[in-house]
Amino acid sequence: MNPILRSSPPGTDTLVIGRYRWTICSLVFFATTINYLDRAVISLLKPYLEKAFDWNSGDYANIEIAFKLAYAVGMIGVGRIVDKLGTKIGYALSTALWSVAAMGHALVSSTLGFGIARGFLGLTEAGNFPAAIKTTAEWFPQRERALATGIFNSGSNVGAIIAPLSVPWMAEHWGWQSAFLVTGALGFVWLVLWMLIYDTPANSTRLSQAEFDYINADIPVGLPAEGVTEEKPKVGWLPLLGFRQTWAFVIGKFITDPIWWFYLFWLPDFLTKQYHLTGTAIALPVAAVYVLSSIGSVGGGYLPLGFMRRGMPAFQARKMAMLVIAFCVFPIVFAQWLGTMNMWLAVLVIGIAAAAHQAWSANIFTTVSDMFPKRAVASVTGIGGFAGGMGGIALTALVQKRLFVHYEAIGRLDHAYFIMFLICGAAYLLAWVLIFALVPRMEPITLDEPTSARG
Repeated sequence: MNPILRSSPPGTDTLVIGRYRWTICSLVFFATTINYLDRAVISLLKPYLEKAFDWNSGDYANIEIAFKLAYAVGMIGVGRIVDKLGTKIGYALSTALWSVAAMGHALVSSTLGFGIARGFLGLTEAGNFPAAIKTTAEWFPQRERALATGIFNSGSNVGAIIAPLSVPWMAEHWGWQSAFLVTGALGFVWLVLWMLIYDTPANSTRLSQAEFDYINADIPVGLPAEGVTEEKPKVGWLPLLGFRQTWAFVIGKFITDPIWWFYLFWLPDFLTKQYHLTGTAIALPVAAVYVLSSIGSVGGGYLPLGFMRRGMPAFQARKMAMLVIAFCVFPIVFAQWLGTMNMWLAVLVIGIAAAAHQAWSANIFTTVSDMFPKRAVASVTGIGGFAGGMGGIALTALVQKRLFVHYEAIGRLDHAYFIMFLICGAAYLLAWVLIFALVPRMEPITLDEPTSARG
């Protein structure tokens, strides 16, 4: 039961009472923007740091692995922490810590120091997505969650757009340390707004009874609305690992998250090595890729909604949308061939693939809140995030590090990128097949009866 007595004025309109929910979505969007801005800085400073610390591709890959490993380890417990502390405190704590970590890079004076700083950043940034997905599950009904997720997830692209437009300029004029200090400080600005504005639906005095009922109107039969009031005990990892639904999400994240890491950490290097772009000249093509990604993120939220409006059940709409998205990635295998005609053709197909990833991400995240009660959403998201981080480590250590070091040594780095683009093109189709082989139809989880949906 909602603990705050509410009344709705006559004639209250859903669009009017929805304003506060979308304000919450905007806050999560800005947090995700800052999160990705902080992690993208190093890829744009790579030329400056290579000169300062005499790095090669192997050194950079090791630092990248340190971030991913810490991020994955952070995911082991961060979802559980967010579920335990609640979204308001859990999100605030994570943001404060990753902002300190981002600013701390400016104090580093060695390659080892960068590895440690990246590790701390990865560990603390792990809190963003479990908290964001849980916030979305709390504040949005099922049919709107993919759209809300797509909107806040587009912040990852906006962060990656802002980075190339600002970081090289700061490095040129103020030194590379300034980029870490300025971007890291933004998290504390967000933190003030979050603490002043945010509350759960159960505790919010801004929410009418009509909207409270609207948020919970389409909870699947058999799932209580306990996540709104946060009254029931939280769920540990071990029981959640007994569900096929958890493993479907884990496998999807393990296969596809590494592709996004590849774009984020290696796209500036690809443009530098393939087209000899330097300094601020790299800003426009990198920004263009992430502008397309933002469109894909929001569009990915609208796509299943369009299917639902045509009468398709929510889970089936999600399934169809993800298949369409998976096919949209495949043209990336032709990126280098198209780039021989014009660099912007390569940028276009990479941008379309990155947009498809973000559309995919909006939908795969939403499958968690489709199938699990709200009190378990952050924990399941954390499990998937751990899997995605481990997939990123595996790809970097087993493929990228060996490929890039080998082909860089023989002067054929283009071969390494071609192999990576082939992997990118196939990953999402493989993930789609495996996800929906495990969960072919909608099966909501009732945690009070944990054996009901186990494989």
